Amino acid sequence: MRPIHFLPLTTLMLLPSCSKEEVAAAPQMPPAAVTYQPAVAETVKITRELPGRIDAFRTSEVRARVSGILLEKSYREGSDVAAGDLLFKIDPAPLQAARENAAPALARAEASHQQAQSLFSRYQSLVDSNAVSKKDYDNAESAVKVAAAEEKAAAAALKTAELNLGYATVTAPISGRVGKAQVTEGALVGQNEATRLAVIQQLDPIYFDFTQSSTDLIALKRAMKSGELSEIEPGKAAATLLLEDGSEYSFPGKILFSEATVDESTGMTSLRAEFPNPDRLLLPGMFARARVIQAVKENVVTVPQRAVTRVQGGKGSVMVVDESDHAQLRMIETDDAVGDRWVVTSGLKAGDRVIMEGHLKARPGAPVVPEPFSPADTARKETAQLSNKG
Repeated sequence: MRPIHFLPLTTLMLLPSCSKEEVAAAPQMPPAAVTYQPAVAETVKITRELPGRIDAFRTSEVRARVSGILLEKSYREGSDVAAGDLLFKIDPAPLQAARENAAPALARAEASHQQAQSLFSRYQSLVDSNAVSKKDYDNAESAVKVAAAEEKAAAAALKTAELNLGYATVTAPISGRVGKAQVTEGALVGQNEATRLAVIQQLDPIYFDFTQSSTDLIALKRAMKSGELSEIEPGKAAATLLLEDGSEYSFPGKILFSEATVDESTGMTSLRAEFPNPDRLLLPGMFARARVIQAVKENVVTVPQRAVTRVQGGKGSVMVVDESDHAQLRMIETDDAVGDRWVVTSGLKAGDRVIMEGHLKARPGAPVVPEPFSPADTARKETAQLSNKG
């Protein structure tokens, strides 16, 4: 164990010490330079981003309405067709034969009706003079009715045969984009069922079907009822579509309706919007998100999101510059995000100078050198820093 040595008392008395004047004369840190932007009161639109999928405006399944052998496919798969364009041809020979058989049957029925009517007319002039019996007269009258009914049946059979013959030529029922053929030439179609031949989808305009939770809808309606939010005027509910790659679709849409029921398994309600689709960019089945304006909040304080720091528990805080140009910490509560700004519900008032840059250097209660925030200046500084790093 090493011995412990003590300094003499005289030596301790000769050690240097710092006077109060020297401590006071120590250099102080200069005030931090900060930029600020005033909190503003404005009217904001409350939006929601809701997921969903694209759906065709109209979908038509082209089916065989008569049985027969498919002779020809007359369209290019994946192309746009107009209503009435020829798509398929079914062998018309059996149908033509049925029509040719129905035509003379109608002629015979017409002749029989005319003959029965002539006989009945003669009996009408003779029955009063008892030249014919009442029984023969009644039989002649019944024969006229039977002949008339047979004529109508024959006419209906001829019309059916003509319709079936027309169905051998399959045309597009609507305008749109036609998909691949479900059958090929030589196939027997329409035998005991209406065989599906192809599907046509109208793509302009186009629907977007999406969902929203019933909890969110209830909260919105309560806020509207209390006056906290204002309802969007009928017909002005707009929607913006965000595609799978994150880009924004160039055409705005309109909300058509909201379902009156909630899905029991998911707790969601369905909504539908309509969008123009002149370039056919949107296709049925595509996933997207709709940014929907659902309400308006008036005279609320907003602050840029970049100025807000989140603390433990999710609460927000900002640094502000007070009237004496000192930095102060403010705890705030935020609600909805509107663009790049937060809606502040408490902790700030309109006109408060919120520190945008330099808040990490500014200490609460310490003086600062404030300057108005300029996005253009900030962009130039960031560019210069990147150039220096390069």
